[in-house]
Amino acid sequence: MTTEAKKRAPRRKSNAVSVMDVARAAGVSTATVSRVLNGNATVAVDLQNRVRGIAQELGYTPHAAARALASQRSKTIGAVIPSLENQNFALGVFALQKRIGEAGYTLLLACSYYDQQDELKQVRALIADGIAGLMLVGRSHSPALYELIEKEKIPLVNGWTVDHDHPYVGFDNVAVGRRIAEYLLDLGHVRFGMITQMTQHSDRAADRIVGVRSALQSRGLQLRHEHLIEMPHKIIEGQMAMKALMQGPERPTAVICGTDLLAIGALAEAREAGIDVPGELSIAGINDIEFSSFTTPPLTTMRLAADEIGARSAEYLLARIEGRPVSSQNIVPTDLIVRGTTARPRKR
Repeated sequence: MTTEAKKRAPRRKSNAVSVMDVARAAGVSTATVSRVLNGNATVAVDLQNRVRGIAQELGYTPHAAARALASQRSKTIGAVIPSLENQNFALGVFALQKRIGEAGYTLLLACSYYDQQDELKQVRALIADGIAGLMLVGRSHSPALYELIEKEKIPLVNGWTVDHDHPYVGFDNVAVGRRIAEYLLDLGHVRFGMITQMTQHSDRAADRIVGVRSALQSRGLQLRHEHLIEMPHKIIEGQMAMKALMQGPERPTAVICGTDLLAIGALAEAREAGIDVPGELSIAGINDIEFSSFTTPPLTTMRLAADEIGARSAEYLLARIEGRPVSSQNIVPTDLIVRGTTARPRKR
């Protein structure tokens, strides 16, 4: 044992050397020692070498049961999503869990309820549990969260979005908004409304608005301020928003909804108000949830393959954990699904 290691290691009544002894001698946490000794690749190589060297000098030999427990804890991947009420997130998480499970990992899941401070708290708890990788939703997270992940050297992937500053597996939401708007423009619509989620909590919603506005501006049109309504992501909110849109003097002939749930609410309000869809009004959603093909009429929407987000995020994190090369920028394709809620505007 080197003189330095002898000085740093505390005296013990027993000859057994503990993880705490190694941590104190190395000047790191016991969690870091456990990750290093169990082969977790998230720890920097130079730190791994230093911890292993000190453990060897001190004569540390982990108890078999303790080693097995530590190894099990390190075989976990964390995910924090805004809400399980959104079917899109639930499908993504299911695919994530399925794929990492095949690789011997367990998923630890938490919800942030669209609150950045709560999200930071959940991530701290997951890190304390020894996660080997982490998936988040969107790119809008607190600076403190990004600093924490960088400090802990935990592989991160942001899902459902495009993020030029961090690894991502997501949809090009600007392109999603542009595509659905261009389809309606090609049908001949010029008066548009939009019902979207709260952009304060969703960079995905904000990007889709950018895409819609871009498509309209390319044809010399504008999305009027009073024709853009932000609402929480619920069917009843979509119904309320549609009622407000239809009360103005120049009603839109096409309404783009940021999600299928909002579109289903909008469709319900149109039916209740006696508005013919798609004769008088075209309605389109985004997501293509299962129920969208069973509305009356069936909903035109953009299909977003949430299961692909989960599966590809799993592949990215597993590759990072195992030290394999992998692309950090992954766009998942989307598709326009034309059904019965959209048509050419009725001539006046």
